[in-house]
Amino acid sequence: MARLYAVPAAVAVALGRWRSTHPWAALSGALWPGVTFVQPVFTWEAMVGIALPLFVVTMASQNIPGLAVLATYNYAPPTRPIFLVTGAASALTALGGAPTVNLAAITAALCASPDADPNPARRWQAAFVGGIGYILFAGLAGVTAVMVTRSPPILIEAVAGLALVGAFGAALMGAVQVEANRTAALVTMLVTASGLSFVGWVRLLGPAAGRAVHLLHWRSPVSQPAK
Repeated sequence: MARLYAVPAAVAVALGRWRSTHPWAALSGALWPGVTFVQPVFTWEAMVGIALPLFVVTMASQNIPGLAVLATYNYAPPTRPIFLVTGAASALTALGGAPTVNLAAITAALCASPDADPNPARRWQAAFVGGIGYILFAGLAGVTAVMVTRSPPILIEAVAGLALVGAFGAALMGAVQVEANRTAALVTMLVTASGLSFVGWVRLLGPAAGRAVHLLHWRSPVSQPAK
């Protein structure tokens, strides 16, 4: 199977499906993105109701999974410089209304896997070329946004899911190798995949449940080593 072409094929199917239901005129006015200065306004309501939740979501859904993907492929980058640089870049680009700069989990899965290059020391080239591609395709951000928002959600999910298949398999294998951590890892995955939420915290409930199971396991008399 040509796994390398799975994501481009899914994108091609998504484009074909979109074209069959939408005329090209639907893209009128969206060809060129514009940069507009956004005046920063700091209020306690925005800090508590917007900034803090977005920070937690970014850490839980992008930065931590991104580091986990890198660790799956035996990469151990220093986290402090990464967060300092991405935080400063996020503060700068926020003046133009851009989203936060983070360790995107899907991008990490694509660039860190053996599909990028069998030699781990050469996989940085995939990230470098991918970054240049992102900059070039930024000119078509308006077209992409229109196509994504008007495409069936299942097609977008399929593209993202295919990109993470390899990373998911490697992460799952690593999570269940140690028997003592196996139950906690499976609980984390199952609770997260179930979509169960508590007061809207969908992404954090799975790790919290896994952590609770892990702590209960190590505190139980059965798990304590015999003296």
